[in-house]
Amino acid sequence: MKKELKVGIVGAPRGSGFVRAIQTVSETALIAMCDIREDVLNASADKFGVEKRYTEFEEMADSDLDIIVVSTPMPLHVPQSVMALRKGKHVISEVPAATDLNQCWELVQAVRESGKKYMMAENYTYMKPNVLVRELARRGLFGEVYFGEGEYIHELKELNEITVWRRKWQTGRNGNTYPTHSLGPVLQWFQDRVVSVCCMGSGHHYKDPRGNIYENEDSTTTMCKTKKGGQIILRLDMLSNRPHNLTYYSLQGTKGCYEAPRGFGDNHKIWLADYHKDLTWHSLWDFEAEFMPDMWRNPPEEALRAGHGGGDYFEIREFVDCIIKDTKPPVDVYDALDMTLPGLISEESIRKGGMPMPVPDFREIKHFPDDLPKVLQKKRLLSVNL
Repeated sequence: MKKELKVGIVGAPRGSGFVRAIQTVSETALIAMCDIREDVLNASADKFGVEKRYTEFEEMADSDLDIIVVSTPMPLHVPQSVMALRKGKHVISEVPAATDLNQCWELVQAVRESGKKYMMAENYTYMKPNVLVRELARRGLFGEVYFGEGEYIHELKELNEITVWRRKWQTGRNGNTYPTHSLGPVLQWFQDRVVSVCCMGSGHHYKDPRGNIYENEDSTTTMCKTKKGGQIILRLDMLSNRPHNLTYYSLQGTKGCYEAPRGFGDNHKIWLADYHKDLTWHSLWDFEAEFMPDMWRNPPEEALRAGHGGGDYFEIREFVDCIIKDTKPPVDVYDALDMTLPGLISEESIRKGGMPMPVPDFREIKHFPDDLPKVLQKKRLLSVNL
């Protein structure tokens, strides 16, 4: 193993959020950045002292990098990840993993054939309360887990106009078009995967500055059935006029339950049968001293300053560890698709009035699309025109 892993970032604005983590992890060196906008590229590279600069991604992928961080708009995640993997680079990609089933297959093929590490950078799974709940669930303190909720509530109409790809890929499609922040942590708590979804929406009440109705209904609710028989409910709302609340989670098991804050003045609250005699809420942080995993016990100052509650730092740290130790990435390609596919399939469900639809497991798919459920073997689901 080389002493220092050379890292390149494609997508300068969002990729800048990873810079502090890369520069803090002692085994990595950020040596290259890429963006098609030369002015944006130079501003970011100047800010962080990055010498090698590319406006063509293929040129950067051909260089002697070890790791490429893909932080470009959603439809580019798979094409750029696949190119990097096939050119012998390890890849950590922004969310979601893919935008259609064809892309899912292309990504899986590239990972299988390249032998390189791929990880999806789902930073919400690294947030401090989510890490602590995951550890409590892993130790069985919730008993048999059977119900969970995940919500992503983030009014983004103005940001749609600044980052214009969002207008097509997040609010220009209908269903849960951005599922991984709400679903990712809950799936890890369940230690399960979703096998079917049904999705419904609340209608259309807002127009963009050009007077066009947003294709995404204002609030969508996706009900997910897991392989072990549990239920997860997801809400996505990026349009409603309301204060910022970002994420909400809950978890219910036979021996305990957890609820995240819903907003102003609320707290992370928990009840566990093994610790609490009465049916009253207690603070999640009562369990921090005994159960908090090592990553959050003494985090470096850089982690606390990193974006997404420290998630941007921890995901880079663990990705580098899996390369050095040759272990499974914390969110590998199959985990990434487990968090992404329920959103893709929700688009077909909502189109069909909330009809339940199967969610494929790409671990089992060897011949695409023949191994997909018949109901998914349709051109509309397999490909979306970019």
